[in-house]
Amino acid sequence: MILKTKIFIYLSSIALLASCNSNTNMNTNEKNQKEESVEITEAQIDHLGITDVNHLSAASKRALKWPMDLGNEWFIQFGPLQPLKGDLAYEEGVVRRDPSAMIKENGKYYVWYTKSTGPTQGFGGDIENEKVFPWDRCDIWYATSEDGETWKEEGLAVARGKKGEYDDRSVFTVEIMKHENKYYLCYQTVKSPYNVRVKNQVGLAWSDSPNGPWTKSKEPILSPADNGIWEGETQDRSLVKKKGDFDSHKVHDPCIIPYKGKFYLYYKGEQMGEQITFGGRQIRHGVAIADKPEGPYVKSPYNPISNSGHEICVWPYNGGIAALITTDGPEKNTIQWAKDGINFEIMSVIPGVNAHAIGLNRDADNEKEPTEILRWGLSHIYNNSDYQSIMSYTSARKTKHVAKGAKKSK
Repeated sequence: MILKTKIFIYLSSIALLASCNSNTNMNTNEKNQKEESVEITEAQIDHLGITDVNHLSAASKRALKWPMDLGNEWFIQFGPLQPLKGDLAYEEGVVRRDPSAMIKENGKYYVWYTKSTGPTQGFGGDIENEKVFPWDRCDIWYATSEDGETWKEEGLAVARGKKGEYDDRSVFTVEIMKHENKYYLCYQTVKSPYNVRVKNQVGLAWSDSPNGPWTKSKEPILSPADNGIWEGETQDRSLVKKKGDFDSHKVHDPCIIPYKGKFYLYYKGEQMGEQITFGGRQIRHGVAIADKPEGPYVKSPYNPISNSGHEICVWPYNGGIAALITTDGPEKNTIQWAKDGINFEIMSVIPGVNAHAIGLNRDADNEKEPTEILRWGLSHIYNNSDYQSIMSYTSARKTKHVAKGAKKSK
């Protein structure tokens, strides 16, 4: 027999009404209460360990909204990073970072990545001639491997543009997409000078072979929103008169996914005047959609589609799009899924992720289970403040907690 108990939970919804008109008072805080009827079953009470249905904490009220059928298949743990062999092993004086996803062609894995040489001077040095970040003054290179462990560096794929072009300073943080026997690389671009308030963009290159040659787009395929206003002329990214959209300063970490006959370009947005909040940095994700890989890409009116995250890590699953959200924001360290590729819901909250700028294994059977594509892949690691290298990561589903020395049930 299932016990069904009806209780009434009173939730407060606060609407903050503000006007920019100087003649209007900005003190209208309107608080409305609504009655919500929640039906609780005996199974829920037992599952959540609720002591008394007549005295529910805020935590219990939130827990009652969780789907009862939300299973364990989305919960994973990442293992320690492992060094690669061959040309992608750590090399002093060289930056190799931000690996793309891997694709398998002609019996070999291919990966593309950011590469530069020399130390980083920061913004306090000569920005015209030095490196301000490890990803400054970079080009995109690629490597191949038969086993995903020992890699051969094949050479340059996409170089920086000529002086005066939108990508003349750096091209970096690359992602690969294969569609109809054609290959597409999307990546970040910066035009000189690389100062604190510079607004980077997203470029695209395409080829009939993973070995190139690559044809670059003459113009960016994605740019920051143009609706923020800096305050003063000082190179200080925190001083703004108006912050603008979530991507008013920078668009980062692009990844294009063919989806429902369209092309979804997922990206990270940085806002002018970005702040530190209760979730850390104000980093959010967005999506822009096109009818063909080359664009034009139109930003979704639903942006931002996440309130957390850092590097983009997305993959198709079960007719929708899954995403690993890490590093920044109140929903960091979660795996999320959107039936429509836009409205993401949290499917699991996982322990801290030690893999960064994840390069997925696109050769994996991503429909086998939700996180199959995360079983192994590539990451970068900060060997020191100047140089980074690419390493491998692994993950595994965790289904039980067993004490040390206890027998595991079969």
